[in-house]
Parts: sequence; C-alpha cells; structure tokens
Amino acid sequence: MFENKPVKVIANRNEPEIQLAGFKAGPFTEGREYEVRFWVAQELEKENVVRFPDEETLDVMKLHKIHWKERVQPTNRLSPLQPEFYPKLRRYLKHLEESSQNNTDKLKEREKSREISQDIVNGRVRKIVALATAPPLTVHALENLTPEERTLYHNLQETIRKWKNRILQAGDKND
Repeated sequence: MFENKPVKVIANRNEPEIQLAGFKAGPFTEGREYEVRFWVAQELEKENVVRFPDEETLDVMKLHKIHWKERVQPTNRLSPLQPEFYPKLRRYLKHLEESSQNNTDKLKEREKSREISQDIVNGRVRKIVALATAPPLTVHALENLTPEERTLYHNLQETIRKWKNRILQAGDKND
C-alpha cells in the first residue's frame, strides 16, 4: 500500500532517466523536488540520487513531539498523526539500525527512538482497544486513526462483538 504511494524527494545530483524494474524515473536535476513512488524513492536513495525532504522523514525530536502530544490527550482520544506515520517510523528505525553499527551517537539515538516509539505505539493501542470495546463510534471519533490503526480497530471491534455474542447467548447447546 504505502510502497506505491507518491512521495516527495530532492535530487542530490543531475542524473539522466533511470530504468527500475520496468519503471522509468527522472531525469533529475540537482536540488529540484520530484514526486515518485515510495519504492522508487528508496532505490534512488540507496544510490544517493535523491534524499527525502525533512517533512517526509522522522527524527528523535519529531518523535518526542508526537509522544508528548499523545500523552496529553485524554485516555479516550488519540492525537492526529500523518496517515503515513507507521511506514515512516519503520523507515526511520531501519535507518537507525543500519547507521548505528559503528556509531555510538547513532546507537544512543536508536535506543531512545525505540523507547519513545514503543511508548507511542503502546499508548495508541491501549486507546484503540478502549475505543473498540465501546459502543460503535461515529466517523468523527475515528478521524485521528491511521489506516493501520483503523484496520486494527475494526478487527478488534468485530472480534469483541463475536466473543460477546458467543458468551452471552442463552441456551447454547455447548453449556
């Protein structure tokens, strides 16, 4: 899903048109911004042809801000996140994993980022579970869920509904 979404990138250098798995990208002019599919951007980034602009990436300071916003919300309310938050988080954590091999500063950043990320995810999952056990909500109440969280919410809601029905059925032959 996210791999095919268009993302913004900035060209690091001039580069002629490139063929990637039957897909054409470019030509690129150094410093200019382009929109390409995420998987293409990843491949071009590996070759240092492009980089993701700051607004397309996460860092430990952005995670701190997200963490703080989530913690100040009431227990039944989620703070808004970008729809692509989780794919960006995975990309950021993977980048830290790769760059921290021989770098103690990056290792500290990786550990801190993992800790903050775990807190964000755990807090949001707790709130989603609480929402899923409540009576069905309006679309407005679910607007701050990311696509992944919306799927989790609907799956939990359906599982809980089925479980309640099975438990509360009177006169079941399996009693």
